Amino acid sequence: MKLKCIDEQFSVCKVRQLRPEDLEGEFVFVGKTDEELSLVCPTSHVPKETVEREDGWRAFRIEGQLDFSLVGILAPIATCLAEADIGIFAVSTYNTDYVLVKEANFDWAMEVLVAAGYVVV
Repeated sequence: MKLKCIDEQFSVCKVRQLRPEDLEGEFVFVGKTDEELSLVCPTSHVPKETVEREDGWRAFRIEGQLDFSLVGILAPIATCLAEADIGIFAVSTYNTDYVLVKEANFDWAMEVLVAAGYVVV
């Protein structure tokens, strides 16, 4: 399986509201529930007013369009990183999954994934 490194630094934020311009970047993930409104975006595009934010994330994308019938795509990635003591923050789109790790662990995470047989580009 091929993983693509995303050349951005990301932040994970909790916000009260979003403006249209907050959704204009190439990589913007929004999660809304009855309890919160969360945003994952490049650190350079974090809204001025956040309730909380965690900076210092890097990401990689699982390449290709993943069919909904596929099972166990994200679990082995999460498992090998967990065994290396690397925490993740995962987000999914209709087509694929993105895995974020703290920037301090990014190079180590890539080494772990390559050792596990993943192709990282």
